[in-house]
Amino acid sequence: MNERRALVRHKTFIKGRIYFNNRLSTADCIVRDVTANGGRIEVAGSVTLPDSFEIYLPNKHECFFAHVVWRKGSILGVSWSHDHVTKEKLVPSDSEHSLADRVAKLERDVAALQKRLELARES
Repeated sequence: MNERRALVRHKTFIKGRIYFNNRLSTADCIVRDVTANGGRIEVAGSVTLPDSFEIYLPNKHECFFAHVVWRKGSILGVSWSHDHVTKEKLVPSDSEHSLADRVAKLERDVAALQKRLELARES
C-alpha cells in the first residue's frame, strides 16, 4: 500500500476535548494518531461535529483549530494548526471556576428555598 502522507504518523491514545457551536457544546474524543499537521480522532457515535472546531489535549497542554478532512463513522481525519486557538481560551480560568462555584451555590440556595416553600404549604 502506498503511503500518501508526507509526514510521519505516530500512533497515540490521547484523550481530548472538542469545543464547537461557539464553545457552547463540547465532546470528548480520543486521538488515535498524529502528525505535525493533523491526526485521526474518534468520537462517540452519537456526536455530530461541524467541519471545523477547537480541540484541546489536556495531557499535552496543546490547543488546535481543527478542520475535518474526511469522516468514516465515528472516526475523523483532521488537519490542525495552532494559529487560531490559545491555551488561555481553552483552559478554564479562575474566573470560570468561580462562576461554576457561584452557580453551584445558587442551585443549593434554590433547592433550600423550594424545600422551605413546600414546608410552608404543608403548615
